[in-house]
Amino acid sequence: MPDSTILELRVGPIAHGGHCVARYEGRVIFVRHAIPGELVRVRVTEQDPTAKFWRADVCEVLEPSEHRVEHFWDPANALKHAEPVGGAEFGHIALAWQRELKAQIVREQFQRLAGMEAAAAGFTQVLPAPQESDGLHWRTRMAYTVDAHGRLAMSAHRSHTLTALSSMPLAHRAIETARLYELNFRGISRVEVAVSSTDESLLVLLAEAERGAAARVAAALPKALNIAAFSQGSGAAADGQGQLTRLRGRTWLSETVGEHNYRITGEGFWQIHRQAARVLTERVLDLCDPQPGQVIADLYAGAGLFSVPLAQRVGQSGTVFSVEGAPGTHRDAKKNLRQLPHARVIQGRVERVLKQVSTSGLDTVVLDPPRVGIEKSVAAELAASGAAKICYVSCDPASFARDVARLTSRGYELRHVEVHDLYPHTHHLESVGLFVRR
Repeated sequence: MPDSTILELRVGPIAHGGHCVARYEGRVIFVRHAIPGELVRVRVTEQDPTAKFWRADVCEVLEPSEHRVEHFWDPANALKHAEPVGGAEFGHIALAWQRELKAQIVREQFQRLAGMEAAAAGFTQVLPAPQESDGLHWRTRMAYTVDAHGRLAMSAHRSHTLTALSSMPLAHRAIETARLYELNFRGISRVEVAVSSTDESLLVLLAEAERGAAARVAAALPKALNIAAFSQGSGAAADGQGQLTRLRGRTWLSETVGEHNYRITGEGFWQIHRQAARVLTERVLDLCDPQPGQVIADLYAGAGLFSVPLAQRVGQSGTVFSVEGAPGTHRDAKKNLRQLPHARVIQGRVERVLKQVSTSGLDTVVLDPPRVGIEKSVAAELAASGAAKICYVSCDPASFARDVARLTSRGYELRHVEVHDLYPHTHHLESVGLFVRR
């Protein structure tokens, strides 16, 4: 190992997590901001001699891939900054090639964790969101840290070093034009911003680091903004575990998907991509094909995005169990389903609720769990329920592939899987799978 932390490497295959695999003197190095096949110089960021692998960032490209492009966002450009900001780690890759690399990740995760070929369930490619051109301005939810000077900031990957921002090109245009980057948020530790995909109204959530700071900052914010304060540990980024204090306007936003209207409070959960709610709802309904009189469980139901149209489809002769653990998001679901009395809205951890509520007679189960996937106990309860169909929506290919193995070992066949690129310029993706009882 040379004295310098700069190494020259030939980059190997893409891996889940936003990096590629390279090797140096037999040691695995996970390299960010690279493209498979490139010859690069990297700056080693983690190099514990006892660790199984090291981490590194590309700092110079000696032989670039034909798919490399100029990064669209300067703070995230690893060729210009020693600690590039996270959140756009694929911005140096042509958008079409990003999807090919994501497809490779899906295939690798299925082979390694599910023990099967993704193609066996119909997977062919990662699908772009409708009308997606450059992959920018899709984020309807943003979370920022506030630096020591009161500026909105973000950090590098696995780092606490903050970079003050003047823009974030993945953020919805309504967020970018609100002039938040010009304001002083001194006394605030975190700022979350949400925009309605329906009417483009904005809700700003402020986490106080100093007593009284939220009211002071709110007075300086543009008058058209809805503003609320939340305690540390609550807010949209923390899965809705707390209560909001209204400072101005509303503490909620309105969303419309198809013919249904939803009320989403600041501590609630909603899909981030501006078109994700519509795309995923259409695909879930198409794959589940709910019929009048059926009994359906919508687990990890959030604000009721799927529960509402499912309840409408099964009608009053059917039943929908809408189960959500986060208190704030559960309250949203109760409001959004209040006109559908045959929908039972239940708050609690899914694995506990499944044990307490009789699941016999279930026709279909819809799952949209957090990134970690489902517990073993949930897979076991689903198998015991005898549900004929399970529609699984996942934002993590690794946990999804692992849960494919769990469900297929318990009597289900993965009949169909599709993957949507609802997080352009990042390594994230969204999978939708249909399991059918053998």
